[in-house]
Amino acid sequence: MAGLQEASRFGIRPFEEAEPVELRPNWTQDDVQSVILAAYRQVLGNEYLMKTDRLVTQESLLVQGVITVRDFIRAIALSDLYRQKFLYPNFHVRFIELNFKHLLGRAPYDQSEISYHLDLFISQGYEVEIESYLSSDEYDASFGDNTVPTYRDFQVDHPGQRAVGFSRLLQLYRGYANSDRAQGQKQPRLTWEVARNLATPIASASPGSIAGSLGGPRGDVYRLRIVGSAANRRTNSAVVRQATTELLVPYDQLTTKLKQLSRAGSRVVSVTAV
Repeated sequence: MAGLQEASRFGIRPFEEAEPVELRPNWTQDDVQSVILAAYRQVLGNEYLMKTDRLVTQESLLVQGVITVRDFIRAIALSDLYRQKFLYPNFHVRFIELNFKHLLGRAPYDQSEISYHLDLFISQGYEVEIESYLSSDEYDASFGDNTVPTYRDFQVDHPGQRAVGFSRLLQLYRGYANSDRAQGQKQPRLTWEVARNLATPIASASPGSIAGSLGGPRGDVYRLRIVGSAANRRTNSAVVRQATTELLVPYDQLTTKLKQLSRAGSRVVSVTAV
């Protein structure tokens, strides 16, 4: 757990001092309203919520005790609102980074986690990708049915935690008053670090900047392994067997190339530093 001075510097002090938001037995109406607001804040990445965007029916079911907090989290993550904010505008890997952040309270630890969820999303669809977090053993152990997910890797106190998680999550977090959409970056944030299995460097914050600004050298070349490249063609109505190909791409062209491949229907199965 970071000390209070460091927590304040990184902008994570609210998570050092706050208790998890849980709907305990014999809850009051104030309790359930606090859970509803905390759930929106967490799952929507601290996004401002219009009154017309609220899930009125699901809120009512939670207030009546018909559904659990986990069910309410699921309803938000499966909603058209979540898709519009985080699926449609973003590259797929960025969408997966945000799913980890919003639903498990952490960042992806390594390339295998990103590759697994990318394949799951492409092969089985949006609903299966979302459910994979909510039905996981990790979610059960961390939040169960009645606790709103929160950022866990700012504190060193949960099973399965990895040391790299703090800097990974800080890279996605960007301050308590910030929101995921306000960051203005639609490409994945962790490509370079995850590909090389490195923690993100944490630079000292300058006055007036967001605490915990992150960075590091970005001069490397990456090898992309691709299945189903844009060159695949149909011959006499039969689909040519998809082959695995490799590309070498400089870092400064990486996100652009990933977006091009996604639009072309290609699937990137790995990104590794050369």
